Amino acid sequence: MTIFLCGFMGCGKSTVGVRLAKRLGCPFVDMDAYIEEQAGKTIPEIFAQDGEPHFRDLETQAIRELAARDGVIACGGGAMLREENARIAAEHGTVLFLDVPFRTCFNRIANTDRPIVRRSTRQELYDLYRKRRGVYRRHSTVRIEAVHSPTATVTEIVETLGLTPQED
Repeated sequence: MTIFLCGFMGCGKSTVGVRLAKRLGCPFVDMDAYIEEQAGKTIPEIFAQDGEPHFRDLETQAIRELAARDGVIACGGGAMLREENARIAAEHGTVLFLDVPFRTCFNRIANTDRPIVRRSTRQELYDLYRKRRGVYRRHSTVRIEAVHSPTATVTEIVETLGLTPQED
């Protein structure tokens, strides 16, 4: 089984993803790290040198490659915005939207080097959050309000999806 975690920047996809994969005894892949490894550049470098459209194409390529694997995949914040990406992910697994309030996401991303964060005001990020949230809802199979601890969120995901955790 493949679980694609989607949601806005800072919603906890990587944090929850690592814990969920451990609980299920399966591999975890952070898609942004995977793209960086494949491209031989950091995401800020890809944005600066090749532009956002090229980065979005790399996301689609990564989803195609990762969809063939079992495990938990933490998608980048923009990965499920592209219809093709959402379709590929849904055909090969479960697309799970971690729905987190904007304030929480903003507090987590405010001082990062993410290209979109660096070039945007708080209001612009909020507008982007509102726009993307509807798309995440449409493109996801399951929505989890990830407002509690990562451990509680993992438990809710396991119960909602009816998964069997690996014995410790």
